[in-house]
Amino acid sequence: MLSCRCHINTHAANMILELLVRIFLLIAFLITEELDPFQRVIQPEEMWLYKNPHSVHSTVTTRMLFSSAILVPLCVITIFSLMRKDRLDFLHAVLACSLAELLDGVLTNSIKLIIARPRPDFFYRCFPNGVMTTDLKCTGDLDTINEGRKSFPSGHSSFSFCAFGFTAFYLAGKLHTFESRGRGVGWRILVTLAPLYVALMVALSRTADYRHHYEDVIAGSLLGLAVAYAIYRQYFPALTHATCDKSYARLYALRDAMSLQEYNTNNAISTRIPLDSVKTV
Repeated sequence: MLSCRCHINTHAANMILELLVRIFLLIAFLITEELDPFQRVIQPEEMWLYKNPHSVHSTVTTRMLFSSAILVPLCVITIFSLMRKDRLDFLHAVLACSLAELLDGVLTNSIKLIIARPRPDFFYRCFPNGVMTTDLKCTGDLDTINEGRKSFPSGHSSFSFCAFGFTAFYLAGKLHTFESRGRGVGWRILVTLAPLYVALMVALSRTADYRHHYEDVIAGSLLGLAVAYAIYRQYFPALTHATCDKSYARLYALRDAMSLQEYNTNNAISTRIPLDSVKTV
């Protein structure tokens, strides 16, 4: 009974700590969203790189990105948890996904603020009338100008590859796509790669909208995918492992249950053996 209570208390403490970590990252993300980037000097001869058309239209808006990046992984996790009736897997998958997305957001914003690379449409953000001043001092809206200095890495690319990349890893684990049981089955690899295809389209749309350079998109995509995989492996086994469809929390619970069952079995056997029958050597 005492051991059970200690386990419950430890689990509750861990959950509180997990929640506090995410609250801290969320606050850090919101703060870095509002900070002004470094005012990097732009030379006149490089201004041609930033003379692409400026438009308020985006193929994938920020609201669309955040909505899909939150809802799609959550729906996939919920479906598999309901099919398997595994609440523990649901909890730890949500913890992993939320940690990955928040950490990715903080890292992406921090790099943006320090690198402060101008966007491809920075010229018309800086000079809305299309006339460049001799001292290169911008005449446009200050918020629009500051936002124009946050090109590297691409936030849309980073966040989409983090969210949909995590979804792809989660599907690969649940479907045993890269494990022996999933080899030679075409639909498994297609289902696994589908989220990455969506992330790729989101990333490429940022170049079509003249919001990012290709280097920004590549760097953001790699960053998001790396964060997603690192956090996924913190909560789930390798995708080539036989138990890749179970979270570490579930595996530990199964191990503890087996240990308890073995202990109870051995204890029951020992109580049935008369002490007189035990011979000392």
